[in-house]
Amino acid sequence: MKILILSCNTGEGHNSAGKALMEYARSQGDEAELVDIMSLAGERISRLVGGGYVSVVKHTPAFFSLLYRIGGLVSSSRRKSPVYYANTLLAGRLKKYLDENPCDVIVTPHLFPAETITYMKKKKMLAQKVVAIGTDYTCIPFWEETDCDYYVIPHASLAGEFTEKGIPGEKLLPYGIPVKPAFSKPGKKSAARSICRIPEDAKVYLIMSGSMGFGKVNLLVAQLLTKLASDEYIIVICGNNQRLRKIMHTAFGRHPQIRILGYTEHISAYMDACDVIFTKPGGLTSTEAAVKGIPIIHTKPIPGCEEKNLAFFTEHGMSVTGRSLNELIRCGQSLLHDRKRQDEMRRKQRETLPEDAAANIWRFLRKLSGETVSPDVSQSTKD
Repeated sequence: MKILILSCNTGEGHNSAGKALMEYARSQGDEAELVDIMSLAGERISRLVGGGYVSVVKHTPAFFSLLYRIGGLVSSSRRKSPVYYANTLLAGRLKKYLDENPCDVIVTPHLFPAETITYMKKKKMLAQKVVAIGTDYTCIPFWEETDCDYYVIPHASLAGEFTEKGIPGEKLLPYGIPVKPAFSKPGKKSAARSICRIPEDAKVYLIMSGSMGFGKVNLLVAQLLTKLASDEYIIVICGNNQRLRKIMHTAFGRHPQIRILGYTEHISAYMDACDVIFTKPGGLTSTEAAVKGIPIIHTKPIPGCEEKNLAFFTEHGMSVTGRSLNELIRCGQSLLHDRKRQDEMRRKQRETLPEDAAANIWRFLRKLSGETVSPDVSQSTKD
């Protein structure tokens, strides 16, 4: 089986979900490729779309919130939006790509390729079955104007939200958000701490800024530092945010109890090394942390889908949050020193989210394309 995974570089979460499925499919002997649909129009367009989106979210969150809420009001299964028509412009390029690179099934963890595919299906330009993957704990605006064959949703309890928007219930697959194998189960803390140069008996805060960053990370670290005990450490992962990394290194780089990192391929190990994690409520990072069993303190959400993610996690007991910086720090301190609360949060995480979403999706894709599935590959969902 050959799988084409179509994504878009508007934040790393969508790509991470696609890469998780790609890695699992390849581990089972299938072919899988991840393609940024905007790159079919050229790298300049890809950078323009991806960079523009991230810039709006990062620098003008209030404007992004307004756009998101307007989208929620005007999106409909009965009419098409400007988002749809903009993405139809890629139909010819995608058709050419598919003619030159045939595949058995298409998967998309992003709305934009789903819009292009919907147009292509309408115009009889597409033969393959298409499976969309939702990467947030809500039905984001404009999914309802797409026409994919199936939709993988993060949790069964969200089905009503999707059907209310007009997506047929028989198309919904509550398999969860796929995470890479490295995140699919907890690792050994002692080994991880050795890699991260953290004492085995220390208590560790991990602060993840995400590909779009979150708020005033430097202020969070500065205030947390004033309350840090001698056996407590802080790890800050800045990702691709070079400006944030420079600021953090200048302010805290010499402190013996703080580790400042930029982009790293070893996020899984740093999660294993920590006791609690501060992170924005992005769908992917939150899912990775929860599947790994890491107690979560969610920071202020980007207006829109992250607000829905935050609500889902807190309502299911999988994270805590605070309205102010001081509240966040109190939440983090309390959780760090309360093993009983940590264990209870881990139990809620295990009960709510599957660790084998990638396997479940792959198994379904095999059936969809007419391939056989080994009986030792299990399938599960969480209600």
